[in-house]
Amino acid sequence: MAVGLNTGVPWIMCKQEDAPDPIIDTCNAYYCENFKPNKDYKPKMWTENWSSWYTEFGGGVPRRPAEDMAFSVVRFVQNGGTFVNYYMYHGGTNFDRTSGGPFIATSYDFDAPIDEFGLLNEPKWGHLKYLHKVIKQCEPVLLSADSTVYWPGKNLEVHVFKPKTGDCVAFLGNYDTKSSATIKFGNGQYDVPPWSITILPDCKTAAFNTAKVGIQSPMKMIATNTPFTWQSYNEEPSYSTVKDSFTAYALWEQVNVTRDFTDYLWYMTDVNIDQNEGFIKNGKSPLLTINSAGHVMHVFINGQLSGTEYGSLKFPKLTFSKNVKLNAGNNKISLLSITVGLPNVGVHYEKWNAGVLGPVTLGGLNEGNRDLSRQKWSYKIGLKGEALQLYTQSGSKSVNWVEGSSLAKGQPLTWYKTTFSTPAGNDPLALDMSSMGKGQVWINGRNIGRHWPGYKAREECGDCYYAGTYTETKCRTNCGQASQKWYHVPRSWLSSSENYLVVFEEWGGDPAGISLVKRTA
Repeated sequence: MAVGLNTGVPWIMCKQEDAPDPIIDTCNAYYCENFKPNKDYKPKMWTENWSSWYTEFGGGVPRRPAEDMAFSVVRFVQNGGTFVNYYMYHGGTNFDRTSGGPFIATSYDFDAPIDEFGLLNEPKWGHLKYLHKVIKQCEPVLLSADSTVYWPGKNLEVHVFKPKTGDCVAFLGNYDTKSSATIKFGNGQYDVPPWSITILPDCKTAAFNTAKVGIQSPMKMIATNTPFTWQSYNEEPSYSTVKDSFTAYALWEQVNVTRDFTDYLWYMTDVNIDQNEGFIKNGKSPLLTINSAGHVMHVFINGQLSGTEYGSLKFPKLTFSKNVKLNAGNNKISLLSITVGLPNVGVHYEKWNAGVLGPVTLGGLNEGNRDLSRQKWSYKIGLKGEALQLYTQSGSKSVNWVEGSSLAKGQPLTWYKTTFSTPAGNDPLALDMSSMGKGQVWINGRNIGRHWPGYKAREECGDCYYAGTYTETKCRTNCGQASQKWYHVPRSWLSSSENYLVVFEEWGGDPAGISLVKRTA
């Protein structure tokens, strides 16, 4: 199809070794020095040099050392590489509900040379900028000759480009991960750090070494001291008799029901308990077990939260299994099932399920186990607050809000609102949401994304050493902390006067801990 469009320029196709002529197959990876296109006459191209990896809720934040990234570029170039593109070079933000995965965080910073706020990520930006300058200086020679390669010692490699013009470029590589090496070349000796390459644009002068990084200047988040005066509104759990619900004698897949119009779907059913049930007399509560395809589930029994379960990027499925308090007579079971993004990598997305698919059982009854999966279930798409558009100033007038000593704290299904003035200056802004659990945030009616600081990173981070093959599990930060606490607030979304901020909190948090910060050097 692509070839049939007759565009007049070559198409490129990443990660497809059998790409037909004249399409150029290319490489996407952390390292591509050993990649070869499927035909010798095609250029060796690197369409995605991964600057790090995406951040997942519940995972540490990946960081790729600038030294290793520069090292990967030079290895590619010295082995005949003709083109390098970075993924990402400019980080971004998954505003609204656009993050996929599932379980991908709102931030898509990717430890890129330019961060998601549009600021320089040093030392990575400066280190790569200078590398590009040196490679550009070497370009005429690199395009005029193939390299001669020799190995002066263990884990040492030298590439020399020497065309008939008499010019010369050399790359002195030390692939040992622990020890520096002295490489004799020409009339000189060169100290090369571990896991690094030194570039000699004239085969004499050491112009750049991939492991020698300039001064670090990390960015900071500084409070703007913007005051917030919060008001709250508690949304009640939905019941089987709620307006605009529909019923089925089955458990339905969530995305097929919601069409991804919202993250939220209520599964509701009634359970009748005979007054002669043994557990009413002996006090041993029955065991409710609910199996879900993911991604998050809050379980309410007769309007009270009985528990919350959530999966992960690797294991999105979840199971709630807990003894619950039921009364004689009719009991209301309301399950709020929540998606955290749609899949965006893989095949057969139609087979990737979400929501409560069962089985759902109630154990410890006189009859033994009762299967609730095929009894009558009611469904309600979305939240009441979404339907009322509480995230807009006009919609917020449809409910009664409380404040001061009546302000809700630590309660599930709570909406918070406040107003604030835009801070002076041009520094990028973010909300520090570390005092909250999980939900979504709107500013002036626009959704800045899902917040989930309550999901702490599970890994052990340890020290980060640049040398050695990089993977997305290496050099992680924020272990034991929120995977993401700062949420980007574009200044272009703000008013010159008053701004309207709304937070929906699923788990329960303290809005007094929310602050507006600015990102600066």
